[in-house]
Amino acid sequence: MDLLTQSILVVLMIVALLVGIIGHEIMHGLVAYHYGDTSAKEAKRLSVNPIRHIDIVGSIILPAVLYCVNAPFLFGWAKPVPVNIHYIIERNGYGAAIGVAIAGVSYNFALALLASIILNSGFFDTAEHTISSAIVVTFLIYLIKYNVFLCFFNLLPIPPLDGSRVLIFAALKFRFLQLAKFLENIAPYGMIILIIVLFIPTLSDILFYPVTMLLKFLLL
Repeated sequence: MDLLTQSILVVLMIVALLVGIIGHEIMHGLVAYHYGDTSAKEAKRLSVNPIRHIDIVGSIILPAVLYCVNAPFLFGWAKPVPVNIHYIIERNGYGAAIGVAIAGVSYNFALALLASIILNSGFFDTAEHTISSAIVVTFLIYLIKYNVFLCFFNLLPIPPLDGSRVLIFAALKFRFLQLAKFLENIAPYGMIILIIVLFIPTLSDILFYPVTMLLKFLLL
C-alpha cells in the first residue's frame, strides 16, 4: 500500500470515528435540552465544531495507539456533554432520563443503518470506479463498523456505560430498587470490570456476537 493510499485510509478512519463519538455526545445533549436541561447548550456542547468535543485521551491518544499496534479497529470517546439528570428526573421522570441515556447509542445505530442503506442502494454498483467513489464507499464501511461497535459497546450494562444508566433509570422507574442499588455500588469498579470482560476472549466473543451478526447484515 503506497503512502498516499494509507494516508487517505487513516483520515477516513479518524473522520468516521469522530462522527460517531461526537454525534453520540451531541445527541445526549440534544435530548436533555428537549427535556428542559440547558447545561449542554450553555456549555456550547451542542455545536458540531469537533474542537469543543475532542478528548485528548479518548479522541486522539487511544485511537493513535490502536492504529500503531495494528488493532483491528479504532475506538475512542469524546468529552461527555454536561447533563443535569436530576433536573430532568424531577421535571420529566425516569422515562426522560432513559431517553437521555439511550440517545447516543440510538444515534450510532441510526447512522450505521443510514450508511448501510446508502452503501447497498445499488448506486455504487453502477457508478464509475473512480477514486472519489472508492473513498465514499470506504468511508461508509468505516461508519457502519465504528457505529455498530459504539452502539453495542455502550449498551453493555457496566458502569459508566450508557447501558448501565438505562438499566438504573428503568430499575428506579419500575421500583426494582435492589438492582439500581447494585449497579450504583459497583460503579467505582466499573472500569476494572469492563477491562476484565474485554480481555477474556470467550466472554468478549459472546458479548460482541450481536456486533458480528449485525455487521454481516449491514455490509451485505
